[in-house]
Amino acid sequence: MLWLTYAPVTTEAAHHYGVSIGAIGWLSQIFPMLYVLLALPMGRIIDRWLPQGLAAGAALTAIGAIIRLGGASFAVVLIGQVLIAIAQPLILNAVTRLPASYLRPESRATGIAVASAGTFAGMVCALLLGALIGGRQIYTLLVVQAALGVAAAIWLTAALRIRREHAPVDAERVALRRVLGDPLIRILTGMVLAGFGVFVAMTTWLQPLLAPAGITETQAGLLLLTMVLAGVIGAAVLPTAIVRAHGERAFLCIAVAAAALCCLLLAVVPTLPTAFLAVIIVGAALLTALPVILEIAERRAGPAGGSATALLWMAGNFGGLLVAVIVQLLVHQPAVSFVVMSACLVAALPLLRPLRDYLPRPRQ
Repeated sequence: MLWLTYAPVTTEAAHHYGVSIGAIGWLSQIFPMLYVLLALPMGRIIDRWLPQGLAAGAALTAIGAIIRLGGASFAVVLIGQVLIAIAQPLILNAVTRLPASYLRPESRATGIAVASAGTFAGMVCALLLGALIGGRQIYTLLVVQAALGVAAAIWLTAALRIRREHAPVDAERVALRRVLGDPLIRILTGMVLAGFGVFVAMTTWLQPLLAPAGITETQAGLLLLTMVLAGVIGAAVLPTAIVRAHGERAFLCIAVAAAALCCLLLAVVPTLPTAFLAVIIVGAALLTALPVILEIAERRAGPAGGSATALLWMAGNFGGLLVAVIVQLLVHQPAVSFVVMSACLVAALPLLRPLRDYLPRPRQ
């Protein structure tokens, strides 16, 4: 939620703090930047000390949210965002390790799907609050989100005291090089780099990209909300059925191709109705794909699941940083920006072919 505070109110936030739209964009882009730097060491922390690492991440998140209330200075807000961004790897790397430690094997796919959907639900909260409160009440927006952040940190810390279903794994015995050298993990890393990279770029720049087509800031906020909400529903409902039917490869092929076509649609026909259609498909495709990929990685990596998850999230955030920076350079050429995002997804399609060698055949 705190990552996307400024995404639906980019223009108004720039006026409020007296900075450029590009500077406001960096309040979101700092997250993938720091994730790329911190993902692997934070993944090892989660593998070794899951409850402690997760509690520390929750505390840092709450502190960062409170610091953002410190004034109308862009520098103060940036400091708060940096603290939250440092905590992010500890939270996200636990998306697979938490179900693996607290749930039985047959329930882990569902646990990963629910945890992933919770991550995306936070995005929905950010976009919904941005649309409802609006950019003209920035401080009120920060107060509400800080209260939610503190409440979530307290709730999570209390929940971590529940007895774990499975004993913690001795992650010291699992070499990180084994995860890095696994060909399936490398394929999944490329998929996440492209897919989540495009999603991050779209959430960061959708509003200024659609502004020339006459789409207002409020409408853009609703589009972002719709995109993430479609992803939350898809991520919560579909992955368990996909995994049980062994339909991972087929679903990923459809998801990537559909999202690429929707980016082209936005490049050619950037109207409000087509934008709603496109963002629903993009959100449902890309966000549902992520827990499917995370479940494959957890199954493959075993005791090093936290490190494997860190590698995948790192790839996604690096892709988000890379694609978002490219789109920032092209922000005044919306059609070209959407074509670039489509090309990134098309480039990932060849990675899907080798998956048949590693995944079970679909059930008839």
